[in-house]
Amino acid sequence: MPARRRLQKVHDMNIVAEHKISGEPIDKAPKRPVRPVRWFIIVGTLLAVLVGGLVWFNYFRGQMIKQFFANNKPPPTAVSAAEAKSEVVPNLLTAVGSLVAVHQVDVSADVNGRVTDIKFEPGTHVEAGMPLVQLFDTPEQGDLANYKAQATVAQLSLDRAKQLASRQFGPQATVDQAQANYDQAQAGIAKTEALISQKLVRAPFSGDLGMRKVEVGQYLTAGTAIVSLTDLSELWANFTVTEKDSGSLKVGQTVRLRVDAYPGRTFEGKITTIEPQIATDTRNIRVQATIANPEKILKPGMFVTTTVVLPEKPAVITVPETAVDYTLYGDSVFLITEKKEEDGKTSLSAVRTFVQTGNRVEGRVEIIKGVKPGDKVVAVGQLKLQSGAPVSISTDPAPQIPAQPPRY
Repeated sequence: MPARRRLQKVHDMNIVAEHKISGEPIDKAPKRPVRPVRWFIIVGTLLAVLVGGLVWFNYFRGQMIKQFFANNKPPPTAVSAAEAKSEVVPNLLTAVGSLVAVHQVDVSADVNGRVTDIKFEPGTHVEAGMPLVQLFDTPEQGDLANYKAQATVAQLSLDRAKQLASRQFGPQATVDQAQANYDQAQAGIAKTEALISQKLVRAPFSGDLGMRKVEVGQYLTAGTAIVSLTDLSELWANFTVTEKDSGSLKVGQTVRLRVDAYPGRTFEGKITTIEPQIATDTRNIRVQATIANPEKILKPGMFVTTTVVLPEKPAVITVPETAVDYTLYGDSVFLITEKKEEDGKTSLSAVRTFVQTGNRVEGRVEIIKGVKPGDKVVAVGQLKLQSGAPVSISTDPAPQIPAQPPRY
């Protein structure tokens, strides 16, 4: 087997050659050791650097944002300012009511009858006693003529009986009978004239007539309305006030009235009646004032806003009505305060301050607590503000408060 031997010899020669190169047999070559601690250190260092970079980036970003907003302040909001004043305001009590005519009636007939003549024009002014409507009275006129004739005969008989009795030619009984007949005739005349007067309907007082409600030929029953008659020279203003305010009312106090028909105009009167009883259901008391109406422009039934002028109170602090913010959490105003900045400059800011309000008179509000005289408050522009916001006082004048605020 010479071939096998040659192969074995070649193999042995390769082994000897490799042994000479490395100095060691192939099956005893050195192995590289694995070191996990080093890898943990490297990975941990990288993670620490990454986390530190993120933390530093967030901190740097926050500082930059803070510095940006600190240097980028919004401009102050322009507002109109007003000064709180200490002044004596009118002590007024406001209520609502209606007008009632002092004299007003629906003219009607006292008896039944047929209309034969209408003697008035609707809407005209009539004096007391002026004839308005004539009812059919021919039978009564006939009875009146009859009684007048009887009275004439009775008068003659009475005179004759008195003459005979004075001469002792007739008894006193004849005189008495003649006197009774005469008196009876006179009573018949008076009764018939009264019936005739009932058939002629007259105005019970001077005033203005309304619309006609009857026609000629119409049969009227007693009490049927013919026309309305109203005296407009004087009216009553009836209104109610609360039980709390009733103690400040007195007869003779001045009352100012306003009506929707004449905006901006004020009418004056005097309290003439105060109801002695307070209503148990509403705890209100009824008050009546008498109003002169020489121009006859006020009408019964008008809705009126009444203002009773009460005795003056001591001076109070007031601000414009537009400066007060009314909310469910309370009434408040924006108080303008001054503060010095780091650079030495003075800036203005508006701080919301809660106040206690009182009466409102002529566009101003009474401040009981929360504001001192001389304080400046925001009168216009507070809807754009937050408490502590910087403001600047506008040179534009504040809008004028209307004499009579609109009703919605």
